[in-house]
Amino acid sequence: MMNLPYDEQLRLKEKKVRILLDKYCKVSPIIGMKNPYHYRNKVQAAFGTTRSGMIISGVYQSNSHRIVMVDDCLLEDKKADEIIVTIRKMLKSFKIRPYDEDKDFGILRHVLVKRGFTSGEIMVVLVSATPKFPSLKNFVKVLLQKHPEITTVILNVNPYDTNLVLGPTEKILHGTGTIEDTLCGKVFRISAKSFYQINPVQTEVLYNKAIELAGLDGTQTVIDAYCGIGTIGLVAADKAKKVIGVELNSDAVHDAISNCKRNKIQNARFYCGDAGEFMQGMAQEGEKADVLFMDPPRAGSDERFLESAVKLSPKTIVYISCNPETQARDLKYLTKHGYKVKAIQPVDMFPHTAHVETVVLLSQRRPDTHIDIKFDLSELDITSAETKATYQEIKDYVLDKHGLKVSSLYISQVKAKCGIIERENYNKGKEGHRVPQCPKEKEDAIMDALQHFKMI
Repeated sequence: MMNLPYDEQLRLKEKKVRILLDKYCKVSPIIGMKNPYHYRNKVQAAFGTTRSGMIISGVYQSNSHRIVMVDDCLLEDKKADEIIVTIRKMLKSFKIRPYDEDKDFGILRHVLVKRGFTSGEIMVVLVSATPKFPSLKNFVKVLLQKHPEITTVILNVNPYDTNLVLGPTEKILHGTGTIEDTLCGKVFRISAKSFYQINPVQTEVLYNKAIELAGLDGTQTVIDAYCGIGTIGLVAADKAKKVIGVELNSDAVHDAISNCKRNKIQNARFYCGDAGEFMQGMAQEGEKADVLFMDPPRAGSDERFLESAVKLSPKTIVYISCNPETQARDLKYLTKHGYKVKAIQPVDMFPHTAHVETVVLLSQRRPDTHIDIKFDLSELDITSAETKATYQEIKDYVLDKHGLKVSSLYISQVKAKCGIIERENYNKGKEGHRVPQCPKEKEDAIMDALQHFKMI
């Protein structure tokens, strides 16, 4: 969207969220980014060869496997782009060919670079189609000479015909295999496969807003579903009584547990598993949660997860989404099952793209408390209204003014709607018979008569 001024981009994104979500609650003005450039802390490049034999690296053209050459990008971290270009130039001298998926020939498929914006630590992941990578030690040695700021290098092996960048096995070639970064005052360990928000500056804005909306005061049990490496849960832990994180990716859970220890947090626990099944189990065991943070992938949550959330019945749900279309679908389910949307906050996590992140606060419709009111029936003149007009007088009035014939049953039904107490059997038909309901036209005429006789 770089053809548009940034203010116009924000206006269009906010409009998109309003169109999708405004029916649930008034949408707050979008929060933009002060410096919306070079914000991506994760950069990955595909490698290939042109027909003339030139080695290229970059991104896939939309809906294709054609690589568009990229040397630098206004969205990506500058240092990450520099490292990828260096690796591309090194391939020829080391006689390393990029992988050709059509011919199933070659070695290097992708390069992934992650950088901690606060720590400055840099991870480089070489994704190979085969574990046999010629002169690998020398290759890494030269790379580190050219970029001594790199703190860890990993070889990831992905031999499969797949759209996934990373394969199942990896080998640490330099450093610890992880980097660290600081977010909202907490230090997080990041591995090659774990998810970490790509725009840390706006992530702090997003998470602080989510925790603010949750209204944490130190008494709540919090569930962090789709917890990843524990970012939301650990940031929330300072203001919660207890945090439970659930994530299906075992590598991410391992990082979350390490992050918990690294930050010396005592009131958080992380579990590997399906979040929906985990919450179902909690509900069956009679356990309760006060707040549910959910940050699902772009596809949103499936109905099974939402059903589990409703069954567990937290008082508050904070739904973070990178796709307002699927969020709108999920909100439809939640609002039909006992929840009301209280706030919607868009945040521009991805400047110069069409994507927008939203934080939505939902709370239970049913009240947490009830009020007992005592009154003496003798203080109410509940029969006085009936003495102002007989049923026959009401019938005559309706016939004269509106030209309609109404029955005593219809009159009693309308009087009951107005809170005028009738004898027990006025509104009841014979046993087994369906009681006809007063038509709208006749109901309006009877209401007019009750007003005429000052009974309502």
